[in-house]
Amino acid sequence: MADQPELASLPEPTQDERSMAFLAHLLQVFTGFIAPLIIFCIKQDSRFVKFHALQSLIWQLCYMALFFGGFFLFFISIFASVFHNASGPHTPNGPPPVFFFFFPFFWLFAMFGWVANVILGIMYGIKANHGEWAGYPIIGKWCLAKMARVAPTPVQPSSP
Repeated sequence: MADQPELASLPEPTQDERSMAFLAHLLQVFTGFIAPLIIFCIKQDSRFVKFHALQSLIWQLCYMALFFGGFFLFFISIFASVFHNASGPHTPNGPPPVFFFFFPFFWLFAMFGWVANVILGIMYGIKANHGEWAGYPIIGKWCLAKMARVAPTPVQPSSP
């Protein structure tokens, strides 16, 4: 593996660090970005906790951006359909036809995101609790590079 030299230089986490990293992953399922942000801000002294909390935080921000982007497209399609139908023949009490086309896709997109969120939170939470420096796909390598770059150089005791 290409990451082995970087992983070998990283310190072994304590049980407290493992628990906090586990909570950063698990609580994101229930609180969104709030819990990872709080844990990231509180545990600035632990690179292990910062690594896992930063991954959870970035995932939640991406998930939230995609979710709100989907909401935006859904509402734009509804309003476009309503305004388009307002100028044509009027059908009383009929929902916009675009609603029937986009709603199943929006619902599937939202459910897929929720399932991915739960799976990532539980799977990487368990890995963090075992002390692994496991990274999310794409996000993990970037976070690991950031944590390795911030790594303090070990101080060698000088001999007289």
